[in-house]
Amino acid sequence: MAMEKGETQLQERGQWASKAEFLLAVAGQIIGLGNVWRFPYLCYKNGGGVFFVPYLLFLVLCGVPLFLLETSLGQFTCLGGVSAWRSICPLFGGLGYASQIMILHGCVYYIVILAWAFFFLCSSFQSVLPWSHCNNTWNTEDCVEFDRHNLTTNTSGLMENATSPVMQFWEKEVLKLSPSPDQLGSVNWRLALCLLLVWVVCYFCVWKGVKSTGKVVYLTATFPYVMLFVLLVRGVSLPGASTGIIYYLKPNATRLSDPQVWMDAGTQIFFSYGICLGSLTALGSYNRYNNDCYKDSFLLCLLNSGTSFMAGFAIFSVLGFMAEEQGVKISEVAQSGPGLAFIAFPRAVSMMPLPQLWAVCFFLMIIMLGLDTQFVSLEALMTSVSDLYPTLIRRGHRRELLLLLICTICFLVGLVMVTPGGLYIFQIYDHFSCSGASLLLLSIFQSLAVGWVYGPERFCENIRSMIGYYPSPVFRLCWRYLTPTVCIATFVFSLVSWAPLDLGKGVVAPGWATALGWLLTFSSVSMLPLWALYALINTPGSFTQRLRRLCQPAADSPLARKHVGNGCDMTLDPRGYPTSEKLLVGSII
Repeated sequence: MAMEKGETQLQERGQWASKAEFLLAVAGQIIGLGNVWRFPYLCYKNGGGVFFVPYLLFLVLCGVPLFLLETSLGQFTCLGGVSAWRSICPLFGGLGYASQIMILHGCVYYIVILAWAFFFLCSSFQSVLPWSHCNNTWNTEDCVEFDRHNLTTNTSGLMENATSPVMQFWEKEVLKLSPSPDQLGSVNWRLALCLLLVWVVCYFCVWKGVKSTGKVVYLTATFPYVMLFVLLVRGVSLPGASTGIIYYLKPNATRLSDPQVWMDAGTQIFFSYGICLGSLTALGSYNRYNNDCYKDSFLLCLLNSGTSFMAGFAIFSVLGFMAEEQGVKISEVAQSGPGLAFIAFPRAVSMMPLPQLWAVCFFLMIIMLGLDTQFVSLEALMTSVSDLYPTLIRRGHRRELLLLLICTICFLVGLVMVTPGGLYIFQIYDHFSCSGASLLLLSIFQSLAVGWVYGPERFCENIRSMIGYYPSPVFRLCWRYLTPTVCIATFVFSLVSWAPLDLGKGVVAPGWATALGWLLTFSSVSMLPLWALYALINTPGSFTQRLRRLCQPAADSPLARKHVGNGCDMTLDPRGYPTSEKLLVGSII
């Protein structure tokens, strides 16, 4: 009888046990690999210290306003991304569905980076790092150990196709890379095992909801800072470190006239702040109603950008050392993305005393940075689905079983990325599914929904009801005018300057790969018009009445009342706007 009761009783939604859990969970979500391997390179590439001008401009006009919008929306409604948008503005409910599809795409490909890092981590426990020499079974005659002696005394004797041992380890041992995306090949079983292991860890980080997630982030969100600080101290003490730091920050004001610099700054803000993915809304929904989400947003944004800035010193001090050891320019060793994490930095640590120690520290940091971003995204997805169907999912072990199903499907789809041609598929996912056009379009419509439909004054009043005071009037201006204007301009520029994706080594994405990429993009953004059309069809009344009803908050909804035990105030509009309950609850009642 007790078991039957447990199966039928609706479980509580839950809340963070403390404010620290919320802050660490959000920090774990937004502070990831992009802070370490993308921001320092963009700063160096786009004029050093001058890059902070467009970066800070995008941060103030887009980053912080949208960050506050999503976090406070979740806290106010106590709902995940889908239900929250259907509550305050039913016509824009597609924003929630689009963000969840983007999370699903991200879960498929982002975790592959952790599989690569785990492979490197396991290889770091050998007496001699396998990527530091050319005496391995996978090395070819083209392998050359580029040390200072080779480059200063025998440059003319190097082969035209000479490659470093770390490059051959990365391409021939880890990836077993094929020459083109048309040759996928069979699954690399060792990478597949690494991928499976990481998925198992992610599952158990999320399986009990915020009860487990809130505890795990104490390790995963803080450990990378310890490792980053250790690497920073070690890096600045290396010979040549000052040269690398100068290259990192040396200002070049002429770069401000290049539109690409502004584009890079904008995409970095959206990329690193986790905006429009629904994660911030889901995490904020577990806060207590009177939590000061306004101050939290400023604190977390400062922490995010500060981490990116500090990571630049750690990364470029090591690259400066590497350039001096090899007798080459910084530009020849500075890379972005996987090239920095799996080529440049492993090559650098192999030149240090106790290379195994520094390799273990670095790859543990990479794994922890990516792990919390991955499982917090999973938690956001589960939150949205559970809030849509609480009576169906929040009973017994149904949530755990649904999570297992999602993880299994994502793992099986991700297997295509641990094939010899998997790196090319990974790059297509990375470029099209959760960045660029998708994020910009969702940002534009989020701003329109709050700034022009729901109303910035009303939204500020909602925030005041939670924290006791109004946010700065600047946010009303941003939500209505500045943020959508900047996002639209950036989106138009990205379309004008569009070119087929370069997959590296002279390989350009073939037609089918580009089509796949745009399919990934449209799979999420198409939810906006599809949901609006569905809502208009299923709302009674004339077209004008339907539109008016869908642009008003769905107050006092049955779905909101079904969230038991969360202590939330669900009064969305104290002035008594009409409701749209049928759309909000869907098939739940």
